[in-house]
Formats: sequence, structure tokens, C-alpha cells
Amino acid sequence: MSQGTADAGKQTLPPLTAGPHKKRLGLVAVIATFGGLLFGYDTGVANGAERPMQAELGLDDLQLGFVISSLVFAAAFGAMIGGWLADRIGRRPTIIVLAILFFVGTMFVIFSPGSGVFGEFSPLGYGVLIFGRIMLGLAVGGASSVVPVYLAEMAPFEIRGSLAGRNELMIVVGQLAAFVVNAIIAAMFGHHDGVWRYMFAICALPAIVLFFGMLRMPESPRWLLEKGRESDARAVLLTIRSKDRAEAELEDIERVAEEERLMGQREVGFKAVLTNKNLLVILLIACGIGIAQQFTGINAIMYYGQRMLAESGFSEDMIGWVNIAPGVIAVIGGVIAVNLMDRINRRTNFLLGYGLVAVSHILIALGMMFVFPEGNAARPWAFLVLVMIMVGSMQTFLNICTWVYLSEIFPLRMRGIGTGAAIFVLWMANGALALSVPAIVGAVGMGLFALFAVVNIISFLFFWKFVPETRGRTLEQLDEDVTTGAIRLPAARK
Repeated sequence: MSQGTADAGKQTLPPLTAGPHKKRLGLVAVIATFGGLLFGYDTGVANGAERPMQAELGLDDLQLGFVISSLVFAAAFGAMIGGWLADRIGRRPTIIVLAILFFVGTMFVIFSPGSGVFGEFSPLGYGVLIFGRIMLGLAVGGASSVVPVYLAEMAPFEIRGSLAGRNELMIVVGQLAAFVVNAIIAAMFGHHDGVWRYMFAICALPAIVLFFGMLRMPESPRWLLEKGRESDARAVLLTIRSKDRAEAELEDIERVAEEERLMGQREVGFKAVLTNKNLLVILLIACGIGIAQQFTGINAIMYYGQRMLAESGFSEDMIGWVNIAPGVIAVIGGVIAVNLMDRINRRTNFLLGYGLVAVSHILIALGMMFVFPEGNAARPWAFLVLVMIMVGSMQTFLNICTWVYLSEIFPLRMRGIGTGAAIFVLWMANGALALSVPAIVGAVGMGLFALFAVVNIISFLFFWKFVPETRGRTLEQLDEDVTTGAIRLPAARK
């Protein structure tokens, strides 16, 4: 489909209007993004909890690495399972299941045998701790693949970027909340055994909100229509759109679904994707986007920020509080990104972001290795400022854009499995970094950031050459363009 055809298709939809349906859509977004809040808190809490946990339980660096990375590797499989389950039973029931996993996983972590009233630390206690982290990882991975898809399918195309992007904003809010809660709990209860358990326990609260909130939320109308439940899809659309807009969108969705049925296209599995050139290419591009996002280095900061701050020269008393600063910048960048998402092309965001992140890593490497040597009083503050620039660039231009892009690029019949596969690869890259960063820092110190700079330059070239534009198209137009391969034409990449 050409851009002209796409524009013509957009003009057939009535404009968005204010009313109760708009408020209802806003409520749906608020409740669903508690999944993103849990994602952020569970990944961010380790930043402050891992050091007291290691000291109390007597873990060596490898054991600690398994505790941290077990969540991340499990998240890779959670993304796959979550995407598969969402295609089978629906987006809404899957998110409810994830809320239960968040809660139960938290209980296993905070009540794992270890010290004090929880008994002596033992292989059994370590196993329970790892099991709880794996459950949380499955929930985090599932939320990372299902919640953005749910929001993208509920949103009008005009505000799809900003609405789906709210989930990523809630992720960084969750990470900031974890940093703040960690600092407060450490200041108030740092002398208590098991202080890290208090940090993890907070996760149970948003899990409860997500569970009860999603019980009252509707199913995705696009998933309902894919399953032949036209009347249910219409009923949902009428609660989140004006009547004329709902009917027009329903007609558009039905038209694309009918075209696919006439062409013999059905919901596809991996075998069908691997044998269809157009679907395989877009899946490979999506996987590349996921890998690139992780090698920005953002999670090296989010998981091991306190260790890096200590490496740069900050005192133990200051680390917890100073660590909040990157979290604040991440939230500010996320707010800006949500407001820009429907105004700036996705490719523009990507190219700006990877360019700025690469420059930031170069500055950190040069600054820490040559300009501010160890012992220099300005070294820790220079490191903090440069890290904040990197985090701000990442959150403003890349994080939200990545999750929005992955939620919208796949055709409906493979959206769950395609998103799950791309995010599986993303989380595997994340896990590799979570496991290896301490060893890399031990071997090359701040030279880690020089490695990140090289990788981000390569990522910039990948996006410039291969990644097509998606902004300004309905999901149905993207569905047709991806299926026919038109999405990869030069005009679609501008």
C-alpha cells in the first residue's frame, strides 16, 4: 500500500471527539499500565536491594548474578508465553494471570528462608529465592509483550503512540519509585536484617491493583473480531469511541480480516512466519530493534547503578540518594517522549536517540579514563552528569518508541507471537548484560562505556538502513503493508 493509499484510508475515519468514551479509554490505559509499573519496580528494586542481600546472605558475585539475571532470563520466556497466551485466551485474561504471578512471585522472594525469623540461609532458601525471581520474571516478560499490544489495539491511530507509550512511562516511574523506596527504607531500616525484603514487598501493592482493576476492563476489540465475536467487539468499541467512529473502525477491521480470509491467511505460528518472506523480514527487524535497545547500556545503569556510582567515587552514605537522579531524569524524558510520540516520526526518534546515546557513551569513557582520573574530586559528579545525559537521551527518544513500535508493527494474526518473539530476544540480550556487566567492569572498568559507544553506532546504521516508518497509519494499514512487503519500500522508510 502506498502512502497515498494509506492517507486516503485514514480520511474515511471520523475525527476523534470528547465524551465519556474518551474518559473510559483513559481509565483503561491507567489500569493496564500498572503492569508497566510492576515491570519497572521489579527490575529497578534490585539496584538497591542487591548489596544488602549479598551482604546478609553471604552470596558470592556469581550467586548474586544468578539472583539478578534469573528474573531477566525468565522474562524472555515470559514474553513468549505471554504473547502466545494472549493470542489464545485474550489480552485481558492474560494480564489478570500476570497480576497473580507478580503477587505470588513477590511472596516467594520476601518469605524465602534466609535469616532471622526466616531461618538460616541454605541451598533451599537460595532455591526459593531464585524461584520467586523466576516467577516475577515470567510476569515482567509477559507484561512487556501483552500490555503494549493491548493498549495499541485499544487506541485510535491518531494517539496510538502516546497511549501505548504510557506503559513505558509507567515502567520508568516504577523504576524511580524503586530507587526512592530503596533509599527511604535503607535510611530508616538499614540496620535491620532482611531490609532488602521490605524493598521487594512493596511490589505486592500494584499487583493487587492490577488484578482487581483488570477484572473490570474490556477485552481488545481487535482480538474479539479476530475470534469472530463481532457483537462483542462492537460493544467494546462503543465504550471507547464515539458511535460513528466505532462503526467506521469496525468496518475497517472487518474489511482487512475478510481480505485475509479470502487470501487464505489465518492466525500463524512460527513455522508459517519462517516460510513467509515478508513476515520473516519484519520479525528479524523487530528482533534487531529489541537487541539494540538493550545494548544502549540503560540496564547496566538501572541494575548496577549503585555499584557504578561507588566505582566512580561516591561514598556509601551518598550512593542511595544520588542514585535517584537518573531515575528522575528517566521519568522527565518519558513524559517528554509521550508528548512527542504522535508528533515525530518513529525513525526520527530512533536516529536521534542512538546518535545521542553513542555520543554520551564516548563522553563517559573519555571523561572517566582520561579527564577525571581516580582520586579527582570532580570524578563522581562528572560521571553522574554524563550518565544523566545518557539516560535522558535514551528515555526521551528510544525507550517508549521501541515498545510502541514493537506493539504496532506486526499483523493482527501474528501480533502476539511476533511481539513475544521480539521481546524474547530483547530480554535474552538484557539477561546477558545483567550477568556479564560486573565481570566486564572488573576487567575494563569504565572502558565498558567505550564498548557501548561502538555498539550504538552500529545500531544507528541499522535503523537508518532497515527500519521502516509506522507513524500515521492505522493498525489495519500496517497489517496490509507488512503482509505485502510494501512497508519495506524506500518511501516507507522516510
